[in-house]
Amino acid sequence: MSGPTAVHTKQPFPTIRVAALYCFARLDASSALREELETLCRAQGVKGTLLLASEGINGTIAGPMEGVDHVLGRIRSWPGFAEMEVKFSAASIMPFHRLKVRLKAEIVTMGQPGIDPVRGAGTYVAPGDWNDLIDDPDTIVIDTRNAYEVAVGSFAGAVDPGTSSFREFPEWFRNERHRLLGSGKRPRVAMFCTGGIRCEKASAFLKREGVDEVFHLKGGVLAYLEHVPATDSRWHGECFVFDQRVAVGHGLAPGTHSLCFACRRPVAPEDLASPLYEAGASCPACHDERDEQQRASYRERHRQEQQAALQGRAHVGAVLRKSGEGPDG
Repeated sequence: MSGPTAVHTKQPFPTIRVAALYCFARLDASSALREELETLCRAQGVKGTLLLASEGINGTIAGPMEGVDHVLGRIRSWPGFAEMEVKFSAASIMPFHRLKVRLKAEIVTMGQPGIDPVRGAGTYVAPGDWNDLIDDPDTIVIDTRNAYEVAVGSFAGAVDPGTSSFREFPEWFRNERHRLLGSGKRPRVAMFCTGGIRCEKASAFLKREGVDEVFHLKGGVLAYLEHVPATDSRWHGECFVFDQRVAVGHGLAPGTHSLCFACRRPVAPEDLASPLYEAGASCPACHDERDEQQRASYRERHRQEQQAALQGRAHVGAVLRKSGEGPDG
């Protein structure tokens, strides 16, 4: 009679904690503070990107759970940063190959001097109260995200500025102000973005432009989809996110979109059948923006990233964007 059979349990991959964070607060964004934060991150095995400016902090970091929590605890100990917004996700391998802590003029780039989200932002609206605000026909709802994000999903009836970067928002608003707000009674404006950071700054911009009743969705679309049941939702489609999930739906369930590895824009399921789509090289949105030499380079990069993934390591060219907001904030 044979002896007992040994059972070998496959060990799970270690979990990497990923934290997307931002906070508008007064900050002495000095070289000394940058060096202190960088030293702390390195000591805790934390990688990613953190942007420091006089208006606050923004970025995404990843590392061991204890290390990430230690870094977040240090940042939250700064005056004004105790309530910093943080969104967590997990990864089986380190999504970043290095650490960058940078001093910047803005943590979300609008290019408008004097905008002060710390003191001048609009009124926060909790996800549970958002429907009542946007259901009011006297409320003008503006999506502050970029056009490719809006194409994935948005709130019914929201105005799409059609921008390709957040820098374009101020000019768009000034050009469209009269058409949107008219010259009648005082308007009420409600704005939203993915995780909250862009609409905080956009609301401060509108208030400086003389719009008094300005509201913005606290925690952004992600908070709304997390807390508002699908049966009560005013959201149509999915929400594009700047991480490996690509898009999410209600309850933050994974969406149906994939990512074009050439242009890093979302690809809808129906786009996969397009003759302009080639995995790792092009999609209908970017095919005509690139030449064949560029597409060949993208193919090679995609091949290397796939090989790295099979080997359980992060490729140096891999991109994990901020899960709170886009490349311009």
